[in-house]
Amino acid sequence: MPDRTARVDRSRSAPADGPAGLRRHGARRSGVRLGQRTRRRLTGGVRLGQAARRRLTGGGAERGANPVELAVVMPAILVLLFASIQVAAWFVARATALNAAQSAVNAQRLHEAPAGAGEARAVDFLTAAGDWLVGWDQPGPACVTTIADTAEVICTVSGDSLSVIPGVSFPVRQTAHGTVERWTTG
Repeated sequence: MPDRTARVDRSRSAPADGPAGLRRHGARRSGVRLGQRTRRRLTGGVRLGQAARRRLTGGGAERGANPVELAVVMPAILVLLFASIQVAAWFVARATALNAAQSAVNAQRLHEAPAGAGEARAVDFLTAAGDWLVGWDQPGPACVTTIADTAEVICTVSGDSLSVIPGVSFPVRQTAHGTVERWTTG
């Protein structure tokens, strides 16, 4: 049976043992011996600081290269940024014109719809849609009803896209088709 009287009170041990008497890995009672991993951690920060200081204070051939590279690349980045915004604005204007034309066709193709119902619906839509499509009111939306074997309504909405580049216009023209509702015997 083991002797239970030989317990050691670790709360009163030597300071080299660490908190609450627990021995640290690699520590000796006669002195503190740091492990290789701990030494790397402590000296790694010093080495990193020295490397950063050397890089910042060094007067090598590369000094000042980053601002020059940025000055060369920044105009291309800005052109790409504004071009992508302009393409997005053109697509939104195109979708707005197409939705207005489809709305006009839906209003004009109703059975016995009054003349001008499609144009009025397109104008209402474009007024509520905002300024993505500019200049749409110059000729105005146009709806034409063709009388043939099957009567068809063709509505066209045209204008210009909102432009990010001053003085440059991007034309938009969208057309929608639909058959006129009629009574059939069958």
